[in-house]
Amino acid sequence: MAQTLLPGSVLAMTDQAADRLLRLDSGDAALLYLHFLRHGDLSHLTWSQQRLDTALDQLKKLGMAPEQPPVSAPPVPEAPPPEYSLEDITAALKENTSTFPALCDEVERRLGKKLSANDLRSLYTLYDHLALPAEVVLMLVGWCTEEMERKYGPGRRPFLSQIKKEGFVWARQGIDTMERAEAHLQRLTHLRGREAQVLRLLDIPPHPLVSQERTYIAAWDDMGFDDGALRMAYEKTVLKKQSMDWGYMNGILRRWHQKGLHTAAAIQAGDRDPRPLRAGQPPQGAPADQEKRTRENMERMRRMLDQMKKEG
Repeated sequence: MAQTLLPGSVLAMTDQAADRLLRLDSGDAALLYLHFLRHGDLSHLTWSQQRLDTALDQLKKLGMAPEQPPVSAPPVPEAPPPEYSLEDITAALKENTSTFPALCDEVERRLGKKLSANDLRSLYTLYDHLALPAEVVLMLVGWCTEEMERKYGPGRRPFLSQIKKEGFVWARQGIDTMERAEAHLQRLTHLRGREAQVLRLLDIPPHPLVSQERTYIAAWDDMGFDDGALRMAYEKTVLKKQSMDWGYMNGILRRWHQKGLHTAAAIQAGDRDPRPLRAGQPPQGAPADQEKRTRENMERMRRMLDQMKKEG
């Protein structure tokens, strides 16, 4: 008979805290709050910085984060994978109760090639060392194959070494069940489309994004900014820096996020200069006037840049 409550010490949570987390409807925020209740800090937490920052920001908005920023313990060094011998691989392939032989056959079929000894070692590292279930490994192979074809054309297949590298990323993020893998792939698919949308908003030609660019876009998506807000942040960035600056734009968006401003309308209404007006200083115009001036400044700057190119 399954146990509803496992034996052990009890963690206390108020009904008010539970209600806030339920209304927030964020699994990561709830997990982070439970982690604070259990450990008091970020020790033993292996999340990525982006995942941690997003969940921590959500708890801060609810007044449920620690008053002082928690300091995480130094990360535990990752254990290197074993040096599997050919005897280890052969024994695994002969194991009647193991799903590894069927996994090898399916991976060979999907990649369209016979797996070499090194390929088998890489695959066994995912299966044995990382303890990823066979179905999760197949989802990993499928995603890596899709990404390779998207970047380099139909028929291109990833190397097992590349799949193994991505498998370690999945393992660090706790993607070790079909449910978690499905949620992760849905998120990656969403971000892949979102990246193309954001590039268009920023007047940037389509191109393969570098890691930092993808990290920024994923963070902005997690914060919940709409297209209008991103465009406003971009225009502010270009007016200030004279060109696109990812770090500067990210700083603008993080300040808006801390104020709870995630739409163009909310930003126009709530992101006003808090300094008092000097004597004789005219009041700020309406949001529509501000937007018009911003667009006029952008257009004037574009004309200047075009003129400079012609003269050059």
